[in-house]
Amino acid sequence: MEVCGVDPGLGVTGYAVLAIDGAHVIIRDAGVCRTDEKMRLGDRLAQLEFDFSEIIEQWRPAVVGVEQLFSHYKHPRTAVLMGHARGIILLAAARRGVRVVDLSATQVKRYMTGNGRASKAQMQRAVTARLRLRQAPEPTDVSDALAIALCCGADVARVRPEAVAG
Repeated sequence: MEVCGVDPGLGVTGYAVLAIDGAHVIIRDAGVCRTDEKMRLGDRLAQLEFDFSEIIEQWRPAVVGVEQLFSHYKHPRTAVLMGHARGIILLAAARRGVRVVDLSATQVKRYMTGNGRASKAQMQRAVTARLRLRQAPEPTDVSDALAIALCCGADVARVRPEAVAG
């Protein structure tokens, strides 16, 4: 089963596509979709939708795990911009009939490290160890997307045990 994890952002959206077969996990694709901050908001969103739609069409994941909106009272604008990007990801998945699983950052961190308040560095180490990588994925948007995909795969397995064993 192909699972796509997404760490949405307007400037940089991390994504990862994993093939999960029982305990066996293969990274099919991972990277970032970038938009130019000099572009108008609508054009940036259109670019993100185009780029992410290509990923969905190429890999045809069974499910897309997307990090839920997180806002900090000191940075409300960041939350609004992330919300725009997240909406585009949800739209692209819905248009292609792909199921979406919403995951909180705390849920993903707890799944990966046992600590819902794990740091970016702890998350990168956990992703590197879990996927047996030689080095930590960069930028952190990619390691976050990999963690989201792993957590999403486990979440789907709890809902449909026949989808992912072990």
